[in-house]
Amino acid sequence: MDAVLKRYVVNSDGVRARLGAPKTVAYGASAIETLDIYPTARANAPVLVFVHGGAWRTGKARDSAYAAEAFVRAGAHYVVPDFATVMEVGLDGMVAQVRRAVAWVAKHASSFGGDPGRIYVAGHSSGGHLAGTVLVTDWSTELGLPRDVVKGGVCISGMYDLRGPRLSARSSYVKFDDRIEHDHSAQRHLARIPCPVIVAYGDQESPEFQRQSREFAEALRTAGRLHALIVGQGYNHFEIPETLASPYGLVGRATLDLMRLG
Repeated sequence: MDAVLKRYVVNSDGVRARLGAPKTVAYGASAIETLDIYPTARANAPVLVFVHGGAWRTGKARDSAYAAEAFVRAGAHYVVPDFATVMEVGLDGMVAQVRRAVAWVAKHASSFGGDPGRIYVAGHSSGGHLAGTVLVTDWSTELGLPRDVVKGGVCISGMYDLRGPRLSARSSYVKFDDRIEHDHSAQRHLARIPCPVIVAYGDQESPEFQRQSREFAEALRTAGRLHALIVGQGYNHFEIPETLASPYGLVGRATLDLMRLG
């Protein structure tokens, strides 16, 4: 695990060395509420917002830029938000911050050459969970945006029904209750998802992560929202998101196809 996490950092540094520093802007009032924009040269381009993982308690936007180059070269803007940890603001606060970040992108995409009608959201691990909560957002009521503001989702090795995490060691630092479990379980709100969704995981992940992805994918299939289910043969929980970083990688290829950039 440590070696892979170190690769995230090294490869993100390499991306900045080649593409240049991102444009960092505030999307909210608190100091942590900023996002990094890696722009493409293409005008009116689609935007991929990537939500980093870290068990809801670690992770940084700057260390989650490793996939940016593949999308910038393909003609998409790549955006990574920072947000507070669950210990600082609770799960409600994290979900609200990530939704605000996506809303900022939707409202300001044209300011950096993005197409507000082509916004996609991806996330890994706890970021996959948060990406799922973005997909079930009531945008019109909560943030004054169209219901279908997000045109596609990519959920990598996430948790989509919080009953499992609530029964796990994560309950020692995440303050779960019945409302939080219900409100922030994307699988329980499938009717709110307006767009196609990719679900991806590695076959070397823990049984619970695999179960969560399989069951979410099947529920999406039944609801008519599954774009693709990707099972990475030989990939563990930390390796599978690295396949987003290449147009030939399992998740990268599928995401570019979803965004019609393949």
